[in-house]
This record gives sequence, structure tokens and C-alpha cells, in this order.
Amino acid sequence: MTDVAGPESVPISELDLAAEFPQATREQWQELVAGVLRKSGKLPEDFAGAPESKLVTRTYDGIEIQPLYTAEDVPGDIGFPGLPPYVRGARPDGQVSTGWDVRARFTGDDARAVNQAILADLEGGVTSIWLSVPPASLADALNEVYLDLAPVVLDAGTSYEAAAEALFELFDEREIPASEATAVLGADPIGLAARSGSAMALEPAAALAARVAGKYPKVRTIVADGLPFHEAGGSDAQELGALVAAGVTYLRSLTDAGLDVEAAAGQLEFRLAATADQFSTIAKLRAARRLWARVAEVCGFASPMRQHAVTSPAMLTRRDPWVNMLRTTVACFGAGAGGADAVTVLPFDAAIGRPDSFSARIARNTHAVLLEEAKLAGVADPAGGSWYVEKLTDDLAHAAWAEFTAIEGAGGLVAELASGALAGRLASTWEKRSKRIATRRDPLTGVSEFPNLAEKPVVRTRLESPVDGGLPRHRYAEGFEALRDASDAYLASHGERPKVFLATLGPVAAHTARAGFAANLFQAGGIEAVNPGATDDLPGAFRASGAKIACLCGTDDAYAAQAAEVAESLGAEYVLLAGKGSYDGVDANVFAGCDALEVLDGLHAKLGVAR
Repeated sequence: MTDVAGPESVPISELDLAAEFPQATREQWQELVAGVLRKSGKLPEDFAGAPESKLVTRTYDGIEIQPLYTAEDVPGDIGFPGLPPYVRGARPDGQVSTGWDVRARFTGDDARAVNQAILADLEGGVTSIWLSVPPASLADALNEVYLDLAPVVLDAGTSYEAAAEALFELFDEREIPASEATAVLGADPIGLAARSGSAMALEPAAALAARVAGKYPKVRTIVADGLPFHEAGGSDAQELGALVAAGVTYLRSLTDAGLDVEAAAGQLEFRLAATADQFSTIAKLRAARRLWARVAEVCGFASPMRQHAVTSPAMLTRRDPWVNMLRTTVACFGAGAGGADAVTVLPFDAAIGRPDSFSARIARNTHAVLLEEAKLAGVADPAGGSWYVEKLTDDLAHAAWAEFTAIEGAGGLVAELASGALAGRLASTWEKRSKRIATRRDPLTGVSEFPNLAEKPVVRTRLESPVDGGLPRHRYAEGFEALRDASDAYLASHGERPKVFLATLGPVAAHTARAGFAANLFQAGGIEAVNPGATDDLPGAFRASGAKIACLCGTDDAYAAQAAEVAESLGAEYVLLAGKGSYDGVDANVFAGCDALEVLDGLHAKLGVAR
């Protein structure tokens, strides 16, 4: 390596930036961790294990997330192609990256409105079009769109053949050479079967791909979509396992239709969900490429996995939707850092209804900031070499491979969908996820945490709900938002929200922490928390509030001295206590980690709020 002359002409290869500091050891770090945990009461004095074990968390796949990673945590042989430190994207090493394909989604029956939205987004920086319109409307929706500059990704459901023919006609009308035409036709019979619960034949899609491969070298026919499994509540490994199983199933169908395996692999695009957990998203995309590389090694083809990442529909909220801007920004960052070839940022109001021009602008500008200002695409695999990301990628790849081989061992993805076995595993994960959401271990900002009952609702034209008979579509916020909807209906009919009185014990400094906790909890269910502040007349304040239910808020010492007396004096129909502990006159407790959904649902019933 070239030497760099400094004050003492030290060769850069010999420069140790930490030379003046003593070498830190893991044992020293463990001592510091133990000290902090003991002060917080989370580590008994006689605890003999590794203190950092108290900080370990687990994913829905059972993968342990450690508080610290070192080089020793990354195995030298992970059993898949592409050993550490790098699991790069589909672009060859050394190729200058221009960033990912900025792909926006457009849907609707009004072709003229869709066309106006497309033209506005293309002018604002979108580079490809993900389009869901009736095949007969395709030409009108793509009016004045330069198809040789802005590739189209079709999403026509069961009408994918008709939509493909309509697109081919546009290529001919606009004299786009078959050798230059670029598109994804969006045929996905497996995804349709997952959504609808009805069997879908693979042969028509395979026949279309065989015809396309011989004429349009830059057109891909089939999408292997992981979103149905993600939206059903599945874990990252379950999504990846089903995704790879779908890819393998399509490979078999395509080769049966006469394509060689290399051409068959070139007909596939893979769609994955990107979530607000940036590290899991990065690892998921990297692990997906590793899994497909293993399939390529076994089957004998070289085509890399073409990835289309979509910001998770499941994580979007209808309440306080502005926070969705933050969620989708983090998800887009994770997708870009993870090496996605194309990224779709769903507008922040997508869960409410049809996005407007403002939300579409925010969505495309999310890409612009990350690409143009943050220069995120300037480095290939920017997370490569991170011990945490490498270990998480490795763990996730093995968990997903186990899911994939289980699906294959049961007869393949089509058989697993038909039998309901995969649906059962996804439902089991959703049950676990629902429990964590209900107890707020997986918090939802603006919904389960820090809700604002006075927020001005965002109104959009509601879209028709998709008619699905297969895997369910979940949103993480749906349970809490159902409670908020019921509260809104109560407000409309009663002129006020359901309420709970906070019986604050002692001065503000003594009760404010638990009063704040209780108010936050109740407001997550659309229940107004009436806080009288420091007062010597709690019974009078309670009667003046018009509430029927009260919640005691104070210190443990105050509870021991006053809880029973205050509970009796209030005359409330039902008395809660913020914290743990059993006292006369107290009917139930609310505390960090309690099942908030269960508590709030019970309060709705007691307050006469109809669901």
C-alpha cells in the first residue's frame, strides 16, 4: 500500500489510530454492563452468567440479537456462496452504481387520473411504473409516457395475459424494438393463489414466459412475491422461505415449458417487504441473494436475483399517518443499503385511501434525499463487514433455508398453500406478533404510544378493499385503530369521548410519571384521561369530571398509605391502579408490559363504547 507522508512519515499500513489508548477487553465491557444492570435492578448480585445475556432480544425466527458483536461472532464458513465480509447486490463488482430503480405504484379505474399521476411522478424523479389498471385502460394510462425510458411493471392479477398483450401492442405502436423493450409483466399465479385461496394454473404464465424470452430479451414475465406472506404476519425467514420456494416452483414450470434454466431464471423478479427495522431489512435482502445463489449453484445458472423492495403495507397506520413518512424513510434506507435493484416507497396515506399529489411527492422525494443528498448508492453493500449485519444475515439465511426446505419437503409451495400448513405457521407468528403489539413491546408511535386524540384526521378517497379468500392481510396497528374508531363513533353520538379519571396522589413531581403512563395507555384506546393535577379534593374532582372509572396514580409509598382510602372515597364504579400491587378497593392494575388491548377493550365495554 502507498505510504502517506505525515509528520513522522509513518506508512499508512502501520498506522494504529488507537495506539495511545489501552486495549479494551470484553471482560472490561462486561464489568461495565454488570454495573449498569445492577444499578437498575435488572441483575441480581449473585448472578453467575454473562451479564449481557440480560440484554439479548429474539426475533420472530428465534434469532438472538446480542448487544455487542465482534469478529469472533461471524463464522468463517457459512455454508452458502458469498462468504463474509460481503454479500453484494446484483450489480457486478467495480460497476459504478447509479442507484436503485425508483419505482412508484399506480392503481385505479380512471385511466386519465392515473396518467396524470404517472406523468407528475416521472417529472419528479420516478424511473419506473408499477401499474395496476384494467388491460383495456393501459394505453390511456400510459399516454405520453416514453416506454423506452420508463419501464412498466404490470400488476393485472388474473388478467396478466391480456395486460401483456396490451403492452406488446403499445411497443409496436410506438415502434420500440423488441430487443430494447423493457418491462415486467407481473404474472404471479402462486401469489394469486396465496391471496385468493384458489388454485391457479402455472402453465399459462410459463407459456407466456417462453414466448417472451424468444422475442423480448429485456422483458421479465414472472414476479415471485413475498408480500402475501409478510402481510399475513409472517417472519422474515418465513417470507424468504416462501419467496425462494416460489422461485424454485416457477423455475420448474418454466423449464417444463421449454426454457433452459438460465433463460428461466432470467424471467423472474422477486418482491420483498422493507420494514422500519433497518437492520432486519438489510439482512433480509442480503440473505435472499445468498439463498438464491445457493439455488443457482445447485441448478446450474448464473442469473442473479433481481429484487424489488416495497415498504411494508403492514407497518403503515391510519392514525397519525405522518409518522409513516419516518417508517418508509427508514425502510427505503434499509432496502437501498441492502442492495435492492428497485424500491417502491408507498405514500404515507396509502393505508387510508387513494394517495394525493402531496403524499406522492413526499414518497418520491424520500428516494431523492437518500440517493442525491445522502449518496446512499455510492457504495456497494455499505453494511458489508459489519459484524452485526453479517451475523444477522447468516442467521437469517439459515433460518430461511430451513423454512424453504420444509416447504419443499412437504411437496412445494403450491401444496403447502393448498393444505393450509403454511397458513398455519404464518398465523402462529402473527399470534406472537399480535401479543407483542398488544403489550406494546413492539410499539407503534402515534397509535399504541404517544397517541393524539385531538389529531385532525387525514381524509382520502377510500379504495375498495381487495377481495381475498386466502392468506389474511394484517396491519400492525389494526387492533388499536379499531378501538380509536369505536371512540370516534362514541364521540359522534355522545358529544364527548369515553373518559377515565386520574386520581393523582401527592404533588405533581410524585405522580406525574405514572399519570403520564396511564394517560398514554388510555388515549391509545381513544379514552380521554382527565388529570386534575395536585389536589386535596380527589372525590370532588372525580365527581366534577363526570367519569365513572378512576385510575390511581402515585408512588409506591403513596399507594401503601392512601390507595385503599382514596379508592373507597371516590365512589367509582371501577378502580384501576397504575403500577403493580394489590390494595383494597382496587379492581385491576395497568403497568408496563400489561396487555393494553385487553385492558382497553375491557374499559370500552364498561364505558358503553360499542365495537
